[in-house]
Amino acid sequence: MPEFAERREQSPLPEMADLIAESQLMEQEIQATAKLGLSALMALWQGSIRLQRYLPDVYQALGNAFLLAGEPLIGYDVLAEGRQYWPCDLRIRQLLALALARSGATISANRLLQELVREQPRNEETLGLLARTHKDLWSQTSDPATQRLHLRLAAQYYQQAYRINQSIWTGINAATMALLQGQLDYAKAFAKQVYSQCWQQLQAEPTGDRYWLLATLGEAALILGNGSAAADYYSQAVNVGQKQFGNLSSSRRNALLIAQYLQIDLSQVKRWFQLPRVVVFCGHMIDRPDRPVPRFPPELEPQIYKAICDRLQKFNARLGYASAACGSDILFLEALLELKGELHIVLPFAREQFVQDSIDIAAGPSWRERFERVTQQATEVIVAPHRKTPTATEVSYEYSHRLLHGLAKIRARQLGTDLLPLAVWNGAPGDHQGGTASAVSYWRQWSEAVDIIDITALLKQTFPERVLASPGKIAQPPSLLPDVQAAAVCAPLAQQPINSDRQIRALLFADVVNFAQLSEEQFVPFVNSFLSEVAELSNQPRYQPLLRNTWGDALYFVFAKVQQAGNFALALCDLIQRIDWVEKGLPADLNLRIALHAGPVHRSLDPISGQENYIGTHVNYAARMEPITPPGKVYASQAFAAIASSEGIQDFSCEYVGQTPYAKQYGTFPTYHVCPDGAGSQAYRRQLTC
Repeated sequence: MPEFAERREQSPLPEMADLIAESQLMEQEIQATAKLGLSALMALWQGSIRLQRYLPDVYQALGNAFLLAGEPLIGYDVLAEGRQYWPCDLRIRQLLALALARSGATISANRLLQELVREQPRNEETLGLLARTHKDLWSQTSDPATQRLHLRLAAQYYQQAYRINQSIWTGINAATMALLQGQLDYAKAFAKQVYSQCWQQLQAEPTGDRYWLLATLGEAALILGNGSAAADYYSQAVNVGQKQFGNLSSSRRNALLIAQYLQIDLSQVKRWFQLPRVVVFCGHMIDRPDRPVPRFPPELEPQIYKAICDRLQKFNARLGYASAACGSDILFLEALLELKGELHIVLPFAREQFVQDSIDIAAGPSWRERFERVTQQATEVIVAPHRKTPTATEVSYEYSHRLLHGLAKIRARQLGTDLLPLAVWNGAPGDHQGGTASAVSYWRQWSEAVDIIDITALLKQTFPERVLASPGKIAQPPSLLPDVQAAAVCAPLAQQPINSDRQIRALLFADVVNFAQLSEEQFVPFVNSFLSEVAELSNQPRYQPLLRNTWGDALYFVFAKVQQAGNFALALCDLIQRIDWVEKGLPADLNLRIALHAGPVHRSLDPISGQENYIGTHVNYAARMEPITPPGKVYASQAFAAIASSEGIQDFSCEYVGQTPYAKQYGTFPTYHVCPDGAGSQAYRRQLTC
């Protein structure tokens, strides 16, 4: 991206006539490509869209296509790119706010929409989207007073928006908000009016975009107490919008809110929509030719493939997260492709190394071809940012399991659907840590519903004479057995022996903004006041950093757990904001940039300082992220956000801010803003009450 941006700056813009013609052609291509599925849209976005500038309509169309497909993070990136060229385009900014809201970045969406309302106070779309963020904030807080505030604001903005143009989407939401406030008669009156509008539009344009008309009729019928009509309309809407996961998720969420308030069976509403599940997968690789005891012989491949397909169809799982090793992983990805599902792949290290380590070990050349096919058709392929060393295989795979689980959990939360962990496993501890047994163990710490395809049972049924040894039945994974070493590897960022090669740790880098501008007499109060305050904070028992270090204006902390690192980062940020530094002889605007990351690092004894230290590629990654963090903010990597999601941390939330270029041309990566309490800062909540 930096090279692309530089090339664009040096190249003259095309003439407006050419720009219009090229943009119109690209809009047509987007419409055709959207019908082919998400992977085709991704290929378009990563290819021809990013080769030149287009009119705003192109970015609007592509961003909206990703939102319809239930991919708000990718939609955000598309719209953010469009905003760079067209910073004043209202529709791009509205869709950008919607992408933020659907990705869970509610506070950021609310802030952007308040800016747009100040610019155009009577824009129905903006007011409706602002109302939606207050509805989200209402659902995200447990404080009754704050809930009442956001519910009132949501109802107020929806009603205000509806009075402008009387659009059905703001009208039906005004009805739903009135219902949730206990204003049943008012809600029914709104619902009747919107129902009539929808019916007339449906008769007038029977071949138009029918999804929202049908879904709105279903919502209105539900408010009016006609469950059978609601079921019929919702079923028609689901049939029309089969791949519109974003829209389906929004409709399902509103239907569940109404059903809960009216004490209607929630399982009945869920059956109306049946959004596909997100599935995170792992499984045994195909046996090497020299494996002494068969576990997954090549002849068992058809049975494993069928078992995976059966499970995916049984649980309606179509959104998959997995690695791509030969054997179970590739079979899982191929099954998803056959079922027209989505593929999200995480490779534990560089692609070339992964092929050598996990593809080429199998007999026959076909696995390499199949690997290329599934990765080419995947929605995304994420490569963990470090290289494999001869002794790093176990922790590399362990790390990728955590990323997969966390990313899958984030996606399931965005869509409001269930997460299914699925494994092809023989029930044995495995050949090494970081394999299938370790993944199952990790999942079981966060979910009771782990589904296992028993590969040993399939092997016995198909080739009983070839089973020389087997565990007999599915056993507990290694970390659930009384094995200290296994528990150390599988526990979330737990302590490990000092002589281990790599350990998964949470890393914090921070630096003081404008440190070079301190005068000579300010360095003593900087040490005695600023660093002393930081030291006192880090000594609190709840944080327990494994390593604390400083280099001039830089702070470097290592933590055993993501939760500790995130809480310390936010506490540190708050500390710097609330202290009067002028009283201590320091600049009034003293501030920090704080960046968080998590990944495998080497723990060793520094031969020069004689102190324990943590080094490695992931330390460099965190260090490159810190300079691009805005002062007074805490930014985090995708890995940090994924592990925080995987472990169900409620102390803070990670809100997507887009693909961000890191310092020193390190690359462009997904980046998140860390906010306290899972729904934004208390200070911002207080601002909303004013």
